[in-house]
Amino acid sequence: MNRPATKNPDAIPGAPAPQEEAAGAATPAKSRGRFASFFGKSEIAAPADIESAALRSDRFRLEREGDWRRLEDIVQRMERGGLRRISDDDLLALPTLYRTAASSLSVARETSLDAATLVYLESLVQRAWFQVYGPRKGLIGWLRDFFLGGWSRAVREIWLECCIALFVMVAGAIVGWLLVVRDVEWYYRLVPTQFLDARVPGASREALAETLAVEQDAGGLSVFAASLFSNNAAVCIFAFALGFAFGIPTLMLLIYNLALLGAMMWLFAGQGLEVEFAAWLSVHGTTEFFGILLSGAAGLHIGRSMAFPGNRTVLKAASEAGQRGAVVMVGVVLMMVAAALLEAFPRQLVDGAQSRFMIGGMMLAFWLAYFYLYRPRPVGASG
Repeated sequence: MNRPATKNPDAIPGAPAPQEEAAGAATPAKSRGRFASFFGKSEIAAPADIESAALRSDRFRLEREGDWRRLEDIVQRMERGGLRRISDDDLLALPTLYRTAASSLSVARETSLDAATLVYLESLVQRAWFQVYGPRKGLIGWLRDFFLGGWSRAVREIWLECCIALFVMVAGAIVGWLLVVRDVEWYYRLVPTQFLDARVPGASREALAETLAVEQDAGGLSVFAASLFSNNAAVCIFAFALGFAFGIPTLMLLIYNLALLGAMMWLFAGQGLEVEFAAWLSVHGTTEFFGILLSGAAGLHIGRSMAFPGNRTVLKAASEAGQRGAVVMVGVVLMMVAAALLEAFPRQLVDGAQSRFMIGGMMLAFWLAYFYLYRPRPVGASG
């Protein structure tokens, strides 16, 4: 006979048996484990796709790292000492290594490799580009070529635009004079307010002569020179930059600036001070107006090249003219510095029409000789 199961006298009625209790305890433990995986500090295994990407990145880098390191070594030696430190084999390998690094950079960007490799390749390719395609001359060499023929040659190449700008400037001065002769109110429209101190229609000869006198105190002239340079440079940059609109705004700017001069010439000539005013103006004017003429000519050169590109595309014609004009404009900025210094110091401190004409005449002779008489042989020319 089967004996009935003995009941535990200490058991609580309705409570599960020990086996059932153990089995039931396992279920809450599993649940707690799942919640602990969300909020606990247990390690989380990396997904398989991340591990695969890391392996691909390492394999990509290891397969090409030798070429990258060689290219970096060549670039470093070229940056320190130019071509003198480079062997013939490395020099011949440089273009191939550069293209390999550029191709690696393209792949790294497309496949989203690790950030460190991407940053390294971007820096390496940029440095190598300057060694492969960048200018071969340093700053000192560029400045030497610029002053010893490059600037003057660029000015001579835009001789037609220089003639047009000169004609327009002379015409602008005549127009300014004639407008004021016809109606005095034009004077206030043409002349900026900073010039309207004693230099206004109806002023006495003594008051006008006082504005041409020398300064007794040289203090503050350096600040004055900086202000003049800022104003003159802005006019020149605008004259050049506006050339892209086929040169029309450049012509209008040249006419306006010289109409101002014509109005002031009329004012001083009315009191018999035309010689004194011309001497006062010549100290800095021969440099300043020459710089404005060149900047206007450079702008007109761009506009004329765009309007009449010939066999070239408009963009190519504008690009070539812009490069030539940029060389001219670098020199124009230097001329504006010289004009500001002349306007702030010699013009304010040197007295006498003869001395002032001498300074202005010497500066004009210097610029004409440099641009049109100084013709060094281009680098690399034979014979």
